Amino acid sequence: MFTLTGKGSATNCDGVTRRDFLQVGTLGALGFGLQQFNALKAANAVKSDDGKACILIFNLGAPSQMDTWDPKPDAPREIRGPFKPISTKGDFQITEIFPQMAKIADKFSLVRSVYHTAAAVHDTGHQMLQTGRLFTGGINTPHVGCALEFLKGRRGDMPAHVILPEPMGPTGGNMPHGQDAGFLGKTYDPFVLNADPSAKDFKVPDLLPPKEISEVRLERRRSLRSLVDSAVKNFEASDQAKLMDQNFADAYRLMTSANAREAFDLSQEPMKVRERYGMNRFGQCCLLARRLVERGVRFVTVNSFITVFGEITWDIHGSKPFTSIEGMKDIVAPMYDQGYSALIEDLHQRGMLEKTMVTNLAEFGRTPKVNPAGGRDHWPQCWTIGFAGGGVQGGRVIGKSDDIGGYPAERPVQPGNVVATIYQALGIDLETEIPGPQNRPFPVVDRGVEAIKELFA
Repeated sequence: MFTLTGKGSATNCDGVTRRDFLQVGTLGALGFGLQQFNALKAANAVKSDDGKACILIFNLGAPSQMDTWDPKPDAPREIRGPFKPISTKGDFQITEIFPQMAKIADKFSLVRSVYHTAAAVHDTGHQMLQTGRLFTGGINTPHVGCALEFLKGRRGDMPAHVILPEPMGPTGGNMPHGQDAGFLGKTYDPFVLNADPSAKDFKVPDLLPPKEISEVRLERRRSLRSLVDSAVKNFEASDQAKLMDQNFADAYRLMTSANAREAFDLSQEPMKVRERYGMNRFGQCCLLARRLVERGVRFVTVNSFITVFGEITWDIHGSKPFTSIEGMKDIVAPMYDQGYSALIEDLHQRGMLEKTMVTNLAEFGRTPKVNPAGGRDHWPQCWTIGFAGGGVQGGRVIGKSDDIGGYPAERPVQPGNVVATIYQALGIDLETEIPGPQNRPFPVVDRGVEAIKELFA
């Protein structure tokens, strides 16, 4: 948080001092202003708004590739697991735990050859798959949705990037999870729901002013800048002050926006639509993601789970407190199958899928061999992810794993390629630079990293 105090303090009738006001907000990337942004636009690195958006579903905990989207029916039982493969509307098979996804497989494609060579810990994969880079040397690369906000800004009153239902919590490591704006600064951090949209009393905590602040007092606070006296005139003329004004204005605009309140209001959806998505946290987050994109949000990140502790997730080690492979079938897969298939169908029926990429990612895969506890452990050497919409041709498989799902056999794909694919679908040139540490130009992806072009061919 940037803090500036001047001589003395002026107090309004609410008891809020000029010092209080100047200590509100964050300044983030102070060295990059309108001039540089316009230069990017002039270079065609930032294209005019074309209505494109992305919904990133992060499968926290990491699904087992053999038991989900890359079945190995001819492998020994300790490799193939307990589930049978089923045919789909696409040119591939998945396992029987996703019957509804099988029916819409012509609308999404799979990449079965993703891998990374970093440590087999959750935090590492979380960051790499959402930023394209590993956290090293203190450099915290921004989430792709945060970089998108920096490059393209907001549409109207709506935030550019929203995280549902809340950011990732502890997953056993101590590195950033890659769900913030990193070195771009907190100005470009996502709007976080911090609520369960499936709850009966669901409300968005940050959309309305606190109960103790009336509408009149809120309006007065919007005008607090008029209280700043001559002691800080030089500051007011600076880029920093203008940025702080923008932060305050953005927060005020969202808080008082009827459009924003309507976008987050799931009670406006017919009950049959809500039930189609599933009356659970993940299903209602998927529905809310559709509503937000429909109303102007550029990027929505949906965390299918918040942590690997205290709840059943894709983290199927087998031993308690984790679930077994069979437990995944009974608890996790039905919820995911319903919510994901409903989202893809809904976007398609509304004519939104062509401009809305939906990608389902994970931090790594699972060990090819089932462990003695009846589960599978961490395995970053190979796993499967999916893409739909945003120009992606559905019904196909890109890449191939070996006979046991342990290593890429064809078309290996790394996290940087995944993030480059998202940028490309959103109309961002991969040569685009953003202001990095010490305000040095920083490419959105490393030089030479390409998108997964076969998805769009």
